[in-house]
Amino acid sequence: MSAVWITGARGFIGRHLARKLAGQGITVVGIGHGAWPPSEAAQWGVSSWVNGSVTGSNLHALARAGGPPATVFHLAGGASVAAAIANPREDFSRTVLSTAALLEWLRQVSPTTRLVAVSSAAVYGAGHTGAIAEDAPARPYSPYGYHKYMMEQLCTSYGATFQLQSVVLRLFSVYGAGLKKQLLWDVCSRLAVAPETVELGGTGEELRDWVEIRDAAAALAAAPALAAPAAPVVNIGSGVATPVKRIAALIQAAWQPGPNSASVQFSGFARAGDPFSLQADTRRMAAHGLRCTIAPEQGIADYVRWFQTADPAPS
Repeated sequence: MSAVWITGARGFIGRHLARKLAGQGITVVGIGHGAWPPSEAAQWGVSSWVNGSVTGSNLHALARAGGPPATVFHLAGGASVAAAIANPREDFSRTVLSTAALLEWLRQVSPTTRLVAVSSAAVYGAGHTGAIAEDAPARPYSPYGYHKYMMEQLCTSYGATFQLQSVVLRLFSVYGAGLKKQLLWDVCSRLAVAPETVELGGTGEELRDWVEIRDAAAALAAAPALAAPAAPVVNIGSGVATPVKRIAALIQAAWQPGPNSASVQFSGFARAGDPFSLQADTRRMAAHGLRCTIAPEQGIADYVRWFQTADPAPS
């Protein structure tokens, strides 16, 4: 069986996906930024790692070592709304230019490879209420969202013109053990110093669709079968919208020993680029036999347990 490649394999989602695939007996090759000792990469199921950008020359080197891949999971790209606003050109390069380089390499060298392109609910942007279906208008609210949408359009273009097979997965709010950024990490990091008050941005009423990393990895691992020249789009979410203040309360309830007594307050000011509500319509996901099974109550408790027992140094 040909190996699969994961761009951005060293990232939070990439590591968990690699471990999931390796557990299925699949050989995983990774490419992305950062030194990754072979022994550490192997712990995550990555048999070979290339420290570098997604460029034609690096992809050629991977192919020379092990042949063209059966599937590429494309996770390389910007991973933060705030970082994209601070440096939109860098985010464009990481997300859009890397996708263009990958698609062009596939067109020329391995046109039968299936591509799983990992996008984000950020492409929907602001102004949506309730569950958002894949055919809802895309109204990106930040450079991050615009660049993810441009990535999707590149996949559509190469499918229509060159019959490359891809599927676009729009991930909602993925979290889980090992994630050392975003809301859960911020709240836990503040609770760990036992403050009287934890202040968060926004109102606390903002709605997000939370997807535990084990559910996300399972959905990604099953996605190659959905790839087609039409570049179909599939939401990956639970279908349940949970307020941010509820997530904060679940973190406090899971804190050991005993519930944390800090007062969680909200500034009332939303961060730039953050829509009020992002909730997945999961009907298309369900039609493909995909679903999320880990509720926030379980997932948040597991995260807090990991935080309190793991090395707290940022990754």
